[in-house]
Amino acid sequence: MKTFEEINKKIESRKAVVLTAEEIIDYVDRKGLDAAAKEVDVVTTATFGPMCSSGCFLNFGHSKPKIRMSEAWIDDVLIYCGVAAVDVYLGATQLRHNDPANMYYPGEFRYGGGHVIEKLVSGEKLQLFGLSYGTDDYPRREIRTWFDIHDLNQAIMVNPRNCYQNYNVAINCSNKPIYTYLGLLKPDMKNLTYCSAGQLSPLLNDPFYETIGIGTKVWLAGAQGHVYAEGTQHSPTCERSPNDVPTEGAGTLALTANMKDMKPEFVRGISLIGYGVSLSLGIGIPIPILTPEILKRTAVKDREIMAPVIDYSRDYPNRSGRVLCRLNYEQLKSGEVKVLDRRVEVGSLSSYPKALEIAHLLKDEIKRGEFLLSRAIQALPRSQAMKTLEIREKEE
Repeated sequence: MKTFEEINKKIESRKAVVLTAEEIIDYVDRKGLDAAAKEVDVVTTATFGPMCSSGCFLNFGHSKPKIRMSEAWIDDVLIYCGVAAVDVYLGATQLRHNDPANMYYPGEFRYGGGHVIEKLVSGEKLQLFGLSYGTDDYPRREIRTWFDIHDLNQAIMVNPRNCYQNYNVAINCSNKPIYTYLGLLKPDMKNLTYCSAGQLSPLLNDPFYETIGIGTKVWLAGAQGHVYAEGTQHSPTCERSPNDVPTEGAGTLALTANMKDMKPEFVRGISLIGYGVSLSLGIGIPIPILTPEILKRTAVKDREIMAPVIDYSRDYPNRSGRVLCRLNYEQLKSGEVKVLDRRVEVGSLSSYPKALEIAHLLKDEIKRGEFLLSRAIQALPRSQAMKTLEIREKEE
């Protein structure tokens, strides 16, 4: 048994033994579980891919005279002003004003909140346009100016749902192409797409949230942030494999960090043809090896993680609950799989090489003594199902 305090002391003295979630697999096979658990202090996990439920709070400071913005846009992308005078929230999936969306099907969705966030982190100049009804203490009614992230008092990424523990594999059983948040799905099951780092993914290496919880320190696009709550749609009560790994979405994390400390290469606005805009993020989370059991879970292999294949032409939009089959991530990463006796081409919206790069960057920061671990102040729920939105008539 080790403690957080013992591991942090080793990190501070630059003596900690740190391996990535990829490296630990062979290490445990060679050394054995108990011996490896004594030697290894931290395993780094990571993921990189689209995370739609992301955004940021920005504070502009006060103009002269002051304005209390009631409506505002950054680069023509609407920002939410329902907080304080010059505090706003920008969502990753917000479209640019007058974007035709899919009025001309399928729609290109060239620019939105995710792209604005990318430009902010990159230090580019953006235009702010704000309107107000005007008050005695905030008399200005309109403002237009240019700014970059360094002009802001605060730029804080606050993401309600990141790091899905597992996720659907999308396929199209219809006879026409469909456009989804998992990309273009060709007709007649000609391709499928998935979005997960598999054996590198944080919550797949801590399936029962033994070390990852509220207060856990994370690497969010290069900045040191933390888990501030369970993520929205966190639903750990689900079917699990014999190794306790969920075979569907399950847990999620709500994350926050200072955008001024982020690295631009890990914050990317994306356009999903026929669906909308989003934001791809890089996230790394260290797992302290407190017990052999925790280490065993971090040695999970791609072939031991199953994901459900769902028909996005019918079953997904209609919430039928039907699963065509389950595939493991070793199969998915091979580039071609068999579904209902048909060979199907595979594509991924997440980047395993990018996730591996993040796991190594976090590993290096820990080994240099620059990233200490934090104990969770509250555990994530381990028994909780996701509610649905039922359509009801008003009760008299």
